[in-house]
Amino acid sequence: MNPYELTIAQATGQMAAGSLSSREWTQSCLERIEAIDDKIKAFLVVKPEQALLQADAADIIRARGDAEPLCGVPLSLKDLLCTKGTVTTCGSRMLENFIPPYDATVVEKLKEQGAVILGKVAMDEFAMGSSSENCAFRVPENPWKPGFVSGGSSGGSAASVAASECPASLGSDTGGSIRQPASLCGIVGMKPTYGLVSRYGLVAFASSLDQIGPLTRDVTDCALMMNAISGHDPKDSTSVNRQIPDFCTSLTKGLQGLRIGVPQEYFGEGLHPEVRAVVTRGIAVLREAGAAIIEVSLPRTDYCVAVYYLIATAEASSNLARYDGVSYGFRNLESQALMEMYKETRSQGFGAEVKRRILIGTYALSAGYYDAYYKKASQVRSLIVDDFQQAFDQCDVLISPVVPTPAWKIGEKADNPLAMYLSDVLTISANLAGIPAMSVPGGYSQQGLPIGIQLQGAHFREDLLFKVAYNLEQGLNLQPQWPGII
Repeated sequence: MNPYELTIAQATGQMAAGSLSSREWTQSCLERIEAIDDKIKAFLVVKPEQALLQADAADIIRARGDAEPLCGVPLSLKDLLCTKGTVTTCGSRMLENFIPPYDATVVEKLKEQGAVILGKVAMDEFAMGSSSENCAFRVPENPWKPGFVSGGSSGGSAASVAASECPASLGSDTGGSIRQPASLCGIVGMKPTYGLVSRYGLVAFASSLDQIGPLTRDVTDCALMMNAISGHDPKDSTSVNRQIPDFCTSLTKGLQGLRIGVPQEYFGEGLHPEVRAVVTRGIAVLREAGAAIIEVSLPRTDYCVAVYYLIATAEASSNLARYDGVSYGFRNLESQALMEMYKETRSQGFGAEVKRRILIGTYALSAGYYDAYYKKASQVRSLIVDDFQQAFDQCDVLISPVVPTPAWKIGEKADNPLAMYLSDVLTISANLAGIPAMSVPGGYSQQGLPIGIQLQGAHFREDLLFKVAYNLEQGLNLQPQWPGII
């Protein structure tokens, strides 16, 4: 087995035994990127020299015998996480040459553990999209089928892990942007409870919805990554100060006494029959593991898309107002007057989807419309939170599809923004409610495309999600398959 094929748990075990070094593992991943990324198009920036220096430093630490769990682990980062000295574009021409002078807290945590940063990966511009087709530089492809989307907005993160260019990546999830690409690429992806992981240094899209989380090959690696990045951060005013458990202790077999809720609203019209079949099989596996399966209701599900696309665009309008060509980022140098410079900078620097969402959000916040749109959406959001609280009074974890369909062809939905928005219909509610949720590989379509299963839990019950996800993974026992692009 090539080192790049190893999971974090497998490789760190070998490093602890002395049969593998971080340099060997990192070099293997870099050679893998060199060999296949022209097809995958996951990476925007690769830092081979820096990565090998970090790997050598990790090997020295491991030789001393005081290594942290992620010491020497090569990772990729979604290109909206500020990384000191490395260009951070957010997939946008607006920040094409932006080099942050500091690290995001999660990046700082990884570096403190001795992790190796291979580079930055492609994404929808400012995380606005469901297919990564809105990236200004390159569109990552699904490793399982050439010409199909890898999902979004963390498409590069998912593709890099699924293609074995790295064992794990960090992405962000505002309305499903970790879970949806994880499902489409056949890997594990987690959106933590809002406030569990610091957002400091995450370039904001919608501040009340954004959350950073890991994408990995299996549930064990996901728990290791969550252990590393969780915790209170005084630099983030939304960070919650609470004790963080060791999530790896939840990875035990048996679900006796747990109640798994099946929200009927997630199994309605538009759900692809192959997706339904995969989730139904997942439910049966959890029942076999000892869980009680009960039906629950989330009656305001039909309002989630409308609420999300009012709140998210309104916050995006506010957050992206800073890109005016004055302080940093792209600036139109041909303008003769201030207002002209503002207009041309934003017209040329932002892509079509970002401009569409800024316009929607600005309208929703404008005088005379605020009460009718943004305020009302915020009120309905509170009702959606109530739905989940009532559901978790009846059950411990919810199970459902992640995406209504398997991956689709690149360009298939490019001219239909509404169809693209509806691909997030089953994931955005977790962001509105601030609850943890994850995607676990569930099976494959007849075309060989991966299909994920979504698990959602009550606030700060990641431990239960990991327990259920581990039993689901073990019970399904999917045989490892190589993506078709390789």
